[in-house]
Amino acid sequence: MKIICLMENTAQADNILSEHGFSLYVETENHKLLIDAGQSPSFAENAKTLGVDLSKVDMAMLSHGHYDHSGGLMRFAQINNIAPIYMQVNAGGEYYHTNDTLEKYIGIDKEILKLPQVKLVDGNMRIDQEISMFAGVKGRKYFPSGNSELTRKLSDGTFVQDDFSHEQYVVVEEDGKKVLISGCAHNGILNILDEFKKLYGCEPDMVISGFHLMKKTGYSGEDVENIKSIAEELVTMDTTFYTGHCTGVPAFDIMKEIMGDKLHYIHSGDEI
Repeated sequence: MKIICLMENTAQADNILSEHGFSLYVETENHKLLIDAGQSPSFAENAKTLGVDLSKVDMAMLSHGHYDHSGGLMRFAQINNIAPIYMQVNAGGEYYHTNDTLEKYIGIDKEILKLPQVKLVDGNMRIDQEISMFAGVKGRKYFPSGNSELTRKLSDGTFVQDDFSHEQYVVVEEDGKKVLISGCAHNGILNILDEFKKLYGCEPDMVISGFHLMKKTGYSGEDVENIKSIAEELVTMDTTFYTGHCTGVPAFDIMKEIMGDKLHYIHSGDEI
């Protein structure tokens, strides 16, 4: 299995583009996958630089209905109009970042929903022995505090807390190994892992995911303790973790002290 990071917040070389976004290319014996497409067409430029032929991708997945994961999908469809694009049935919802001074739409471009290759999935789905997806995570242990300003707009114009039912997770299996890929882990990485263990009966060998611990307002003492508690649970698992994007460097540094070689920061251009 080969995994190449096509887009992340930081890049590992000067000739690789970066942005606040996430995109992975995964190549197995039988498949070439695109998981998320950053917030712009820049992921496709990185693919060209890194020798990834997006026209050969045979399926794509959208982790959840936010712009920084879906923004390049129209460009992908121009390059490859055959590969199905799997997303949860409500990924095209009215998702916003709201607070006392802000009301910003952060959902996907609605033109994406008109693409004939879009396949709407309702819950869990197994494609074959290598590729499956699951959704519907309900646990709320260490629910990311940054979620509090992420909302869904109702038809009457009011806002409710986003329950992230539009978030799905991709599991890639090959040679007896299982890799769990999540975009932002809005539902909380520990809750997602609990659901994984329930469905697959084991811990994943590798996890690639943002942890949604980034905070522009700084970290409270409670935030720091929660980050430490998450790391203390993750380090007990026989799993290697790659993170970045919405985790935030301060949170990563706190977790790295606890997790050591079990935790790595991923950049645009990195290959695993």
